[in-house]
Parts: sequence; C-alpha cells; structure tokens
Amino acid sequence: MDLVDLITEKRFFGQEFLTWLWWKSEERGGSVEIPGVGDIAVVFEKHMLLEIGEAEYSERLVCSGLQTELREARTGLRTGKKLEQARIHIVKGEYEWNVTLGASLFEYRSVRPPKTAASSADQTAPPEETEGMILEKIFLFEELVRIIDDLFRLYLEVRAGSEWPTELSQIRHWVEKADAKM
Repeated sequence: MDLVDLITEKRFFGQEFLTWLWWKSEERGGSVEIPGVGDIAVVFEKHMLLEIGEAEYSERLVCSGLQTELREARTGLRTGKKLEQARIHIVKGEYEWNVTLGASLFEYRSVRPPKTAASSADQTAPPEETEGMILEKIFLFEELVRIIDDLFRLYLEVRAGSEWPTELSQIRHWVEKADAKM
C-alpha cells in the first residue's frame, strides 16, 4: 500500500475528529476540557466544507455564515456528508487564534495568531527586537499546534476507549436534534 492509498483509507479519522470536536465544543457551550491543561474555548464559525464520495463522484457542500446558521452543515452530516474543513476560533488564556483546519491531511490554513504588543511594533525596530517578534510568532504557532494535538489526543483516547459507543450515540442524537429544530 503506497502513501496515497494509506491517506485515502485513513482520512476518516480527521473528518471524524472535526465532527467530534464540533459536538464536544457545543456540549459545554464552546468549551472543551483538556486534562492537565484546562478549559479551551473552541468555536466553529463562519465556514465549513462537507464532502461525500470520492474523485469525480464527490459532492461538496460549503456552509458559511454566522454560527447559528451552520444548521445546514449539521443537516449535511445527517445526510452522510463528512466534515472536511472548518474555520475554528480557539482561546486559551489570553491568547486567541483563528485557523481553518483541513481534516484529511490535518492541514492548518489561514492561521491568524493572537495579537501581541510586538504585532503593532515599529517595523524599523533593532534586530534584537525583530528577532524577539519572530520567536514570539513561532511560539504562538507552536502553542496552537500543541492545543490541536492535545484535542486530537483526547479524541483518540475516547475513540479507542470503551466509552466510544456512548459518545457516538450522543453525537448522532446531536445531529438529529439539530435537524428537528429546522
């Protein structure tokens, strides 16, 4: 089995993770608890891409708008579409990120890191300050990757654990409940 086949075969993990994370964030009003880290605010917003099928037989549904308008995306889940991409707002402590996460390849797109004092600093700063600003941006990107990794690790622990059937049932109920409100 070559790498492309392996990616194609396992892409459902990223899609399932995004769906689980969306449900998990709504379960507690936009907050997900990561053991050992604490509560992280996770809000799905404005843009989602859902897919069904493969290659020339694929169908895509792009949902955009306010969070309350993402009912269409949940209806897409109900009809068998898989969440392939989502715009997510993440808050940890005083830091806020916006990122579009691609499910199949776990791609980070359109990352908007937190604003910092260095963000608005003069571009004619001495080299030491410029280096500090670059290191701060690297730290903030690494922190985002750590948060997403922690969330994925939490998902994998649940997915591989004995509580997965119960959690899956709750996710299915969440999807069906959204459709009943329409």
